[in-house]
Formats: sequence, structure tokens, C-alpha cells
Amino acid sequence: MDDDPIRPPSVLAAIWHDSQKAGFNFPSDYKLGGLLRVLAASKPGGRLLEVGTGTGLAAAWLLDGMDARAHLVSIEAEGRWAAIAAKHLRGDPRLTLLDADAFSWFGGQPAASYDLVFADAMPGKFDGFEALWRLLKPGGLYIIDDLMPKDDWPPGQAARVQAVLDQLDARSDAQVARLAWSSDIAIAAKTEGR
Repeated sequence: MDDDPIRPPSVLAAIWHDSQKAGFNFPSDYKLGGLLRVLAASKPGGRLLEVGTGTGLAAAWLLDGMDARAHLVSIEAEGRWAAIAAKHLRGDPRLTLLDADAFSWFGGQPAASYDLVFADAMPGKFDGFEALWRLLKPGGLYIIDDLMPKDDWPPGQAARVQAVLDQLDARSDAQVARLAWSSDIAIAAKTEGR
């Protein structure tokens, strides 16, 4: 897959600079960002959800792909990271930044209310998957990353990754593609079931 050149969102350099200054060590790379932008563009007027805003790097890519009618809700529980995202992205009316406990928040949302979900944090990726999957509309996309084994993974992380991939593969209401690219990505499209 040829990913050069990828034109980044104009705000990305400033977010990245502040992220490095703050010691944020969990950035989404340009490959994933470019993919998120394309997937966001495939949902005109869509409702998008990001779980794990971090400093706003992935949100910047999603916003760059969204049309004027689309809306992104992004959840981050860590205030120091969320402050960086807010500094650079809060002026975009298509974005709602939430400081919330994702697990509690999932339960209070109506079913089938999102067209695209990027689960970039433990809630909804490795824990609470069913609660997040419930929020996705049929035809909606569920994206997770960071599936490639790393030396600094905590004990048991490889088993957690395999469990979520097995869970996706076993679903009768999902079509799944795995991309051994970037940080290793899985994309699932929610179907009506087989």
C-alpha cells in the first residue's frame, strides 16, 4: 500500500508539537490518519464517535475527512490530553469533546446512533465491546488499531487482542477486514446478521 505522500490536516503539526511537549506517547500515525480521513468521508452527514481522544491527533484526521453536515463526538477521560485536543480543535462546530467515563456514557446512548466508531482506548476495544457495538448503526464501521505486538505490551495484552479479534470474527452481524499495516488495524462493518 503506497502511503506517500499523505497530506496531513493543517492543525496536525501544532497538535503533535504540544503532544510531544506534554509527553504523550500514544500517537496515531499518518497511515492510520489517512485511512480514518477516507472512512470519515464515506459517511456524509454521519455521526462519528471516537473513544479515546488523546491529544486530538486522530480527531484531526476524522474532522479533515468529514463533510459540513457530519458530527464527531470524542471522549477522553484524561484531562491533560483532552486539554491539548480542546486547544486545537474546539473551534470546529462539528466536534463535541466529552470528559466522561466511557463505560457509563455508552449505556446512556440510544442504540444504532453512530455511523462510524473509532475505538482508540480500552473502553469499547478490549472492555465493554458489546455496549459500544450496540451504538453502531447497520452499515456502520467499527475501527480499532494498535493490534501489532510490541515489546512494551503489559502481560496478557496479546491474549486481549486475540480475544477481541476472535469476538469480531465470530459475530453474525459483522464483516471484518484486518490490515497488517500501520499499527495493525481491524475494520468491521455492522450488518443485519446472517
